[in-house]
Amino acid sequence: MGNRAKARRGRTEDSVVRQRVAIEGAEAFLRKAAAVQPDRARVAFLCIGTDCSTGDSFGPLVGTLLKQAGWRRVIGTLDDPCDADRYESLKSSIPESCLTIAIDACLGVKEAEPGYIVGDGPLYPGHAVGKRLSPAGHYSIAGIVGPKSVKPYWTIQHASLHEVLGMARALASAVQAAWGRPEVEAMRLRS
Repeated sequence: MGNRAKARRGRTEDSVVRQRVAIEGAEAFLRKAAAVQPDRARVAFLCIGTDCSTGDSFGPLVGTLLKQAGWRRVIGTLDDPCDADRYESLKSSIPESCLTIAIDACLGVKEAEPGYIVGDGPLYPGHAVGKRLSPAGHYSIAGIVGPKSVKPYWTIQHASLHEVLGMARALASAVQAAWGRPEVEAMRLRS
C-alpha cells in the first residue's frame, strides 16, 4: 500500500472522540488538560492557520492573544503564522516533553452560539479544504468559523471577522481561566 493510501486510511480510522461545545465546554475541556499538565512552561499551543484568510485566521488570532498574555510556547501568531507551507517544520520544533494543544479553524454546523470541536487527541489540519497534513497535538480544538459547503475555500475566506475575533478572544480567555490566571487578565482578553 502506498504512503497516500496509508495516510488516507489513517485519517478514516481516526479514533479521537470529538464533541461540539460552546465556550463553557471548551473551558471545561481545557481545565482537564491543565489538570494533566499544570506547569504552563510545559504546555505548547500550535495555532494553525494564516493571516491571509478571515476564517483561517482563527488559530493565529488565538496564538497572538496567548503570546500577549505571556504564554511562552506559542507557535502560530498573526506576525508569524503556522500555515500549510510551514506547518511540518514548526510542529517539529515543539519539544516532546510539552503537552501540545492544537488549535485550528474548521467548517461545520453554524448555530446561534459560536461552537468549538474538542477532542482528546490530535487535530488533522486542513481537512475541511482537502489538505492532508500530519496530525498534531495531545488535545485539539477547532473553532467553527463557517458552515460546511461545496466551496470550502470560499466559505472560510468569507467568514465574519467579527465572529472569528470574538471566538478567538473567548478561547484565549478560557485558556487563561483553565490554568488559573487572575480574572483581571481574562477580562483584558475579552475586551
